Amino acid sequence: MLLEGSCHCGAVRFRCRAYAPAPYMHCYCGICRKTAGAGGYAINLGARAESLEVEGESALGSYQARIDGEQSTLQRKFCRECGTFLWAQDPRWPELIHPFASCIDTPLPAPPERVHIMLRYKPAWVPVPAGEGHRHFDEYPDESLEAWHRRWGLYSE
Repeated sequence: MLLEGSCHCGAVRFRCRAYAPAPYMHCYCGICRKTAGAGGYAINLGARAESLEVEGESALGSYQARIDGEQSTLQRKFCRECGTFLWAQDPRWPELIHPFASCIDTPLPAPPERVHIMLRYKPAWVPVPAGEGHRHFDEYPDESLEAWHRRWGLYSE
C-alpha cells in the first residue's frame, strides 16, 4: 500500500510502500510517548526502506534514545522545523522503515483489533481501552508486526 506522509509545517513530505499499513499497535514506552506520542502512545507502521522517497531532506533531524545507559541503534527521523516525528529506522534491519501513523496523510485501514504494548511504562493519567478487540502486554506482544498483518489478511507485498 502506498503511504504519503508529511510533517505539520510541510517542510518534509515522504512516500513509501507499506507491507503493514494497519495502525493497530499502541506503544506506551517512555521513548515513544515522549517523542511522538499523542494520547500517551505512538503507533508505528511497517514499510520497505527501498521505496522511501523524501522531499525536504535538509529539514530532517534524527534522534537516538538512550536505553539503560546505551545509545539505541534505532533512529527516529523528525522535522527540525516543527518537531513532527516521521519514521523510525534501524541499521540492523536496513530493508525496513516504520512510519508513525500520526503523520500519514493517506487513508489507513481500520484495524480489526488494537494491541497495547509496553503498558508497564504507561503513566497513570493515560486510559487504556479494554474489552473485545483490545489485547494488552506489559512489554512486547506475542507476534510481530508482519505476523499480525498476515493473520488478519492485511499484509501487503
